[in-house]
Amino acid sequence: MADHLEASVTLPSEPASVSAARAHVVGTLGEWGMPADAELADTVRLIVSELATNAVQHTCGQSPTFTVDVVLVRDERVHIGVTDSHPRFPKRLPAAVQQDNGRGLVIIRWLAAECGGRLRIRPTREGGKTVSVELPWTGAVPAAEAVTAGQQEP
Repeated sequence: MADHLEASVTLPSEPASVSAARAHVVGTLGEWGMPADAELADTVRLIVSELATNAVQHTCGQSPTFTVDVVLVRDERVHIGVTDSHPRFPKRLPAAVQQDNGRGLVIIRWLAAECGGRLRIRPTREGGKTVSVELPWTGAVPAAEAVTAGQQEP
């Protein structure tokens, strides 16, 4: 495989774009060798859903589009980022018992850490922001094979 693969899509900031973003990322990673049943695939689906939902819901109409970037570096790391043009960075909200939202970044940070990855938020030159995760590229192994490979011989 190539040392560096990239894919990008720009979508309108509307609810229907969340599933389009998810399909784009999972489809791209599938083309690059990650089976749909890989453990990482489920994690990626949830992370992309949260990132895209945040880009749609929390830009207050100030970002008409958002861009989803996927980068695979040397079959070692995958970067998934969502960029919007809204200048306000996401804030971690206190977890209130009756709160229905505001936990997306906590979920993303936890999922990334569980996979040995990390969450980053950085400003863009244009005044917006990119929220991204970097994950180890362990996703090219189907979940069933990963379990079998992890079992030791008696």
